[in-house]
Amino acid sequence: MAGAVVAGTAVAVPLLTVTDHHEAPRPAALVVPEGWRATQVYDAIDKALALPSGSTRGSLGKARLTLPKDAGGNPEGYLFPTSYPLRKGATPESVLRSMVDTAHEKFDGAPVAAGAQRNSMNVYQALTIASIVQAQAVKKEDMGKVARVILNRLERGMPLQLDSTLIYALGRARTTEDDTRSDSPYNTYQRMGLPPTPIGNPGEDAMRAAINPTPGDWLYFVTVKPGDTRFTADYDTHMRNVADFNSEQQKVGQQAGQGQSPSPNQSPSPSHSTSPSATRSGKAG
Repeated sequence: MAGAVVAGTAVAVPLLTVTDHHEAPRPAALVVPEGWRATQVYDAIDKALALPSGSTRGSLGKARLTLPKDAGGNPEGYLFPTSYPLRKGATPESVLRSMVDTAHEKFDGAPVAAGAQRNSMNVYQALTIASIVQAQAVKKEDMGKVARVILNRLERGMPLQLDSTLIYALGRARTTEDDTRSDSPYNTYQRMGLPPTPIGNPGEDAMRAAINPTPGDWLYFVTVKPGDTRFTADYDTHMRNVADFNSEQQKVGQQAGQGQSPSPNQSPSPSHSTSPSATRSGKAG
């Protein structure tokens, strides 16, 4: 997209005519992808507006964002992923307000409220589930199944045991066995129920999955390799799937050791992949 900052692993250089050779032009738009965390969005706004790092985070107190009481002033989950024009005079506060206003437009309607109520939760809880679905599901068609696993485990009083919630709290791409014993409120291995906030900013597909999960009795899932996510209600079957996942990871490690690059779509396990009761995904959240 010409003239846009693409908020991904790399930032595209805006293709705009430079009239001032001493000052880089401001991009025309900021594109935020689905699943980005608030910290990533803050950094992208700083870069797009050519502000010192930390400026957007520091502006939260004066942004006057309209957030639900459950959010406790934390906009995580409400920085809706889409493209935002960066008009003349744009500030971190105005961009953040636009994002939150867009989230309300998307999520405050009767269908979302009814869907949340149908699954015995409020909209903020549905948004939290949607953020986990966004982090865990490798494919769009898996989103409803991931949501169903989460709801099934909640209904049965089982801990979610999801790496993505720990990864969010730790701020790194992998977790260790020791991490699963931490006292973080985002440690869904030790703590029952949902994490205290969303763990990213989900799109509409993830929210639809959260309020309309695919029917099924699944309790476990693991992404063995790209395109091969396996869902099951049977513990022994899940453990066989985890063994297949570990085998695939060994192959990736051997390729790397031989100087071969793994497939660009191959995502390593976000944590120790032999935990016997975890709902494992091969996608880092």
